[in-house]
This record gives sequence, structure tokens and C-alpha cells, in this order.
Amino acid sequence: MEPTFDDGEYIIIDEITYQFRNPERGEVLVFRYPQDPSKFFIKRVVGLPEETIEIRDNKLFLIKGDKKTELKETFLNEALTTPDEIIELKEGEYFMLGDNRLYSSDSRRWGMLQKNLIIGRAFLRLWPPSKIDFLPGFYQYQYEN
Repeated sequence: MEPTFDDGEYIIIDEITYQFRNPERGEVLVFRYPQDPSKFFIKRVVGLPEETIEIRDNKLFLIKGDKKTELKETFLNEALTTPDEIIELKEGEYFMLGDNRLYSSDSRRWGMLQKNLIIGRAFLRLWPPSKIDFLPGFYQYQYEN
């Protein structure tokens, strides 16, 4: 998840919130890796259940009916650089992307994240002291509903 998170950082995970509500776009989740549940991953929620996400010309779009809206990611310094595709999410599925888009192992590689694999959200970064942060990495996507 570079540049948002680096190896060796200490993060407190909120495992309670998703007992009362579902994850939201832009939140950073910790979850069990779908291809090996003994491993934990940390990635950003981009697509929500029953949504359609399109990747075209290295940009992300949310498709609702006949309306296509770009999901602007002003926090990233690099382009998405991935093949064009349309992702149709089913109930209980999330489309996850890492912030280091050129090298991230994420939903583009291993598919959608099932809700039952979610552990929680990044709640508090405590280490290093220079980067202490509440809800580290959360990003409010800019788009029109």
C-alpha cells in the first residue's frame, strides 16, 4: 500500500464497525488474502457490492444505469496502468486496489474480495510517531451520484 503505508508501521485495526455497517468506498481494509487465508492484506475499497466499475484509459469509472462517472483519485501520483475492463460486483463482493498501482497484488490479479474475509478497517496508525493518524489512508472519492 505504498506510499500510504510502509513496512514496519504499527496500525490498530477496527474489527467492530463492520458488525453494524458495510465498508465504504475509500476505506482501507485489512482482510484475509483470498488465495491463502492464512495471510493478511491491506488494500483500499474501490468497488462496492452490486456495482459496476470500469477501468478505461487508466482511469476508474462507476457505472450506474446509463451514467458513467469517473472516480477521481487525486491522492495517487501514478497512473493506474492496467488493461481496460468492466467489473460487475455481486452481493458481498468488493473490488480492492492497492495504492502502489504498478506493483500491487489486488483485485485485478486475484479477483473480488468476499465480505467474509474482511477483518476490519485501518483505524489508527501509531508508529512511526511522525505519521500518527486517525483512519489512516481514508480517501473520500470525488464523484457525482
